[in-house]
Amino acid sequence: MNKPLQGIKVLDLSRVLAGPLGSMQLADLGAEVIRVEAPNGSDDIRHWWPFIEEESTYYLAANRNKKSITIDLKNTEGVALFKQLVKESDVVIENFKTGTLERLGLDYETLKSVKEDIILCSVTGYGQTGPYKDLPGYDPVIQAVGGLMDITGHPGSEATRVGTPVVDIMTSHYVAIGVLAALRHRDNEGEGEHIDLSLLDVQVSSLGNIASSYLLNDHVSERVGNAHGNITPYETFPCKDKPIMVAAGNDRLFQRMADAMGHPEWKNNPKFVTNGDRVANRAELRALLEDVFTEKGADEWEELLSSHAIPCGPVNNVEQVFDHPQVVAREMTQEADHPGVGRMKVVRNPIKYKNINVKMESAPPQLGEHTSEVLQGYGLSEKEIAALRDSGAI
Repeated sequence: MNKPLQGIKVLDLSRVLAGPLGSMQLADLGAEVIRVEAPNGSDDIRHWWPFIEEESTYYLAANRNKKSITIDLKNTEGVALFKQLVKESDVVIENFKTGTLERLGLDYETLKSVKEDIILCSVTGYGQTGPYKDLPGYDPVIQAVGGLMDITGHPGSEATRVGTPVVDIMTSHYVAIGVLAALRHRDNEGEGEHIDLSLLDVQVSSLGNIASSYLLNDHVSERVGNAHGNITPYETFPCKDKPIMVAAGNDRLFQRMADAMGHPEWKNNPKFVTNGDRVANRAELRALLEDVFTEKGADEWEELLSSHAIPCGPVNNVEQVFDHPQVVAREMTQEADHPGVGRMKVVRNPIKYKNINVKMESAPPQLGEHTSEVLQGYGLSEKEIAALRDSGAI
């Protein structure tokens, strides 16, 4: 079955997470994504703990459905080879520091002279312009600089990093969106594009209502823990065994919640009638709710509240997530054979089409696993490939 991006060729120079996760989304949708690394391995993520056999689980999480070749871009023959591949490709993705591609002789204008409608997606910490453009930027630094850490954590506690590399993950989605839109633009207008993606820009855009509250009302949001600053009850509560998250996001849900918990009198208490009333009397309401929630386990409460159509769920650890019946039913894991690991399991792409299958077709590649195969596919002979190996270009 053909996939939407069948026939699109992507040269992926990116490393770590944001770029590779973005190119993986394109690979899932059928693009031929070719990882290009230095012969000695240039992706730090290959060396990040924890490992299974000799493979980093970080690397395995971000590189399914791709091929891997090695090219030394500090070698003049390697640069010439890369340009040769660009002639027959559609997209280049990179996340070098600003200016690196230019020093290598592979900046956008140069690539455009090789192939006029090439699409280059550059991912950096701070973007291609501005006073911080030359600085490196990793996810936790951008979480800090971009305001995410300051609004994460409990009141009075120190600013807290989000538990996943969420800025990298969000940026990867914009990589895919940006490339898809550029491909559409190329089809319509016949011209390529240079996409300038900054982790900081992505993080600032993700502030959403927090940003709006400041820009329109000069309100600087503070840490509220697991609560919502403007809605209650919309937070975690301790149960007999573990916490539960409850999101009674409107008056109707709160009324049903009061009935379900056996306290219909809460509905008519003037302190709790509207959401505004409840927010103004948050501490008093929370104390009442805590007393009741601790009478049962989180799973019991989930069953009871869910039967009244109240959004809620227990706070699960990762093991409990993958044992969750809904996660199992949605087939959110899949397996493939890996030459170094054997049969391996990864999280599947969450997009589910009716007519398109986005399952994992191939496991993440080992370094240089497909060099000869890919170069032959681009028209190089075995003799030419051998000469490139002898020169150190691959």
